[in-house]
Amino acid sequence: MTYTVHPSAIVDDGARIGEGSRVWHFVHVCGGAEIGKGVSLGQNVFVGNKVVIGDNCKIQNNVSVYDNVTLEEGVFCGPSMVFTNVYNPRSLIERKSEYRNTLVKKGATLGANCTIVCGVTVGEFAFVGAGAVINRDVPAYALMVGVPGRQIGWMSEYGEQLQLPLSGGGQARCAHSSATYVLKDGLLSKQDAAQ
Repeated sequence: MTYTVHPSAIVDDGARIGEGSRVWHFVHVCGGAEIGKGVSLGQNVFVGNKVVIGDNCKIQNNVSVYDNVTLEEGVFCGPSMVFTNVYNPRSLIERKSEYRNTLVKKGATLGANCTIVCGVTVGEFAFVGAGAVINRDVPAYALMVGVPGRQIGWMSEYGEQLQLPLSGGGQARCAHSSATYVLKDGLLSKQDAAQ
């Protein structure tokens, strides 16, 4: 075994877990889960069967990653944040055939106690603030807060807020990494260093 599992954790047969990953206290990983390299699953995390977690993700304590959720590389899931997989659940009505796919792209941060309603895509390096409720797609690098979630700014890959308008155009430099970001037609992209 090339990963670490705490004795109190349950990893069902068939689960694929990458090298250097850490599975902490009271975690349950279902047999169909695919977990990449260097992943940390904090205390009391649940990972469903139809889940893909990319390399170097950090899933903090008390997070349940339900079926049909995909996390790309380097996603951060803050403590007690929530994923859903059924849009209109009822205890008396079986809706397992109605699961909606949720995709969280590379480098995104999902703050503590936020909720990601199923069926959305959270863009690369987006930043969802603590307690926000996301019920629609989030653009790459967007800073989202509130209930329902609304965009209030842009974030660098380093995790610093950029001084840019929400729409239109502009350019900003991250104070920590010196990377340049370009806003055009309401979409933000990181400028290639060779340009």
